[in-house]
Amino acid sequence: MTASLDLAEVQRIVYTALGEDLGDPPRDVTSEATIRADRTDTAELVARAPGVVAGLPVAAQVFAATSGGTAVFEQCVEEGARVLRGDVLAVVSGPTRALLTAERTALNLLCRMSGVATHTRRWADALAGTKATVLDTRKTTPGLRILEKYAVRAGGGTNKRMGLYDVAMIKDNHKLAAGSITAAYRRVREVFPDVPVQVEVTTVAEAEEAVVAGAGFLLCDNMSPDLLREVVVAVGGRAELEATGNLTLDTAARYAATGVDYLSVGGLTHSSPILDIALDLRVPD
Repeated sequence: MTASLDLAEVQRIVYTALGEDLGDPPRDVTSEATIRADRTDTAELVARAPGVVAGLPVAAQVFAATSGGTAVFEQCVEEGARVLRGDVLAVVSGPTRALLTAERTALNLLCRMSGVATHTRRWADALAGTKATVLDTRKTTPGLRILEKYAVRAGGGTNKRMGLYDVAMIKDNHKLAAGSITAAYRRVREVFPDVPVQVEVTTVAEAEEAVVAGAGFLLCDNMSPDLLREVVVAVGGRAELEATGNLTLDTAARYAATGVDYLSVGGLTHSSPILDIALDLRVPD
């Protein structure tokens, strides 16, 4: 398992996903009925479209789970690699029943993760040559956050906070509830002095207030490029700046040119189409 993924968490996700397919007691009625228990085969994971690969170590865990650890998984490309239609991504050998039982679960996870990585790489390419980096959000598939955020990294993006526990993010409703940006910031600092604090702003005045309060990271929400440039000048390097809201690949370079540090894109995880990948048995002649 790659060092970037927690093995225990991946196995938890894998067993949950397999449980959806196998039921209780776990069984694959088609494979049990049509394939001898002692048969072994080799299969290939093959790209059906060009894209960026992420999740091969996760797919390996699915085959390990269905085969009782006996399947041999050979990864043929690196995580984050660009691939073409027809490229073999991995070769797996083991009990045929186990291979076919694992097929859909492995592909569901691998195709999803590779789709996120492929979409992220488009954004990373669009920002090439600027100082800006594309960020993900918490708009992830429930239960798959660690996998989807890993896929963002594989595609050349950067992870923002993992959840509500590791970074305090003061947004409009928090400002309203507390009374002001300054009041909200001070309350977070009093209760959680060691937690990083980020503040959402919509005007130059709010940006100035947040920086004076002590914020080192500002989310510039739904600002035009012209307004973002004003914020960049006003902040003067005292905080990192993130552009967020209604960004597209067509406008990415224009927003990056304002001097912001990040572009935050929820669509990396909530709207990425899968990368089409298949499992093909190598049938003897």
